[in-house]
Amino acid sequence: MMSEIKNEIEKFWDNKDSINFSDEDIKKKILSVLASLDSGELRVCEKVDNSWITNEWIKKAILLSFRSQDNMMFSSGISNSRRGQYSWFDKVFLKTSGWIEDEWTKRNFRSVPGAIIRYSSFIAENVVLMPSFVNLGAYVDSGTMIDTWATVGSCAQIGKNVHISGGAGIGGVLEPLQANPVIIEDNCFVGARSEIAEGVIVEEGSVISMGVYIGASTKIIDRESGEIFFGKIPPYSVVVPGSIPGKKLPNGESGPSLYCAVIVKKVDARTRSKTSINDLLRS
Repeated sequence: MMSEIKNEIEKFWDNKDSINFSDEDIKKKILSVLASLDSGELRVCEKVDNSWITNEWIKKAILLSFRSQDNMMFSSGISNSRRGQYSWFDKVFLKTSGWIEDEWTKRNFRSVPGAIIRYSSFIAENVVLMPSFVNLGAYVDSGTMIDTWATVGSCAQIGKNVHISGGAGIGGVLEPLQANPVIIEDNCFVGARSEIAEGVIVEEGSVISMGVYIGASTKIIDRESGEIFFGKIPPYSVVVPGSIPGKKLPNGESGPSLYCAVIVKKVDARTRSKTSINDLLRS
């Protein structure tokens, strides 16, 4: 069944400039992909044979949904007055629109007032969402906390027992289609106000200090070995902000230094105990 939908999406994409996206059958097929993302049945990115693979056809379905859906107004609830009620005008509903208590009980994650979760993002059991933003197509696995004012970009993949600290930004990506989203693997900690973007993979058990900025072209230097990485943090690394000495200028003076990220050590039990998520928040 899913292979049939995949073939249909590929066909829609190849003919996107000529087909009629107001056709109800086309809309239904595109929205079925978003529904499967929302339930966790599908993922934009999957780990296969220890490598992350991007399912481009799913990203195509998300992009096509913007053509098939019209903007519409929806609200935070039903009210007899305008006081105490939010409204939005968008092509994508909120994930929890219309949920009653039974639905929350079945999904079994916490969402604090102010948390925004767009439809087609998956939130696993025992996740805690502080006032934060999770964009469409994202995947947040069990036991993870997305802290206050943190953002999880479109299609980003967040593993189990991860802590995304306050104000941290996890970049998203829909285009180019072949580009990987940001991936934070299991048991990682991302410090406050850090930014991880441009498809960077933070491998299992790593700890990112506060205020670290990493994109695809950021040099990630292992202080002990001198090895330089791009686009990937090795497992169980502790990463802090750093700088590289600048090149000599024509007048002989040192040029401006350049930003880098520095792996200062591998995670030990003491570091993990400081960065672990408080289990009391889930009791």
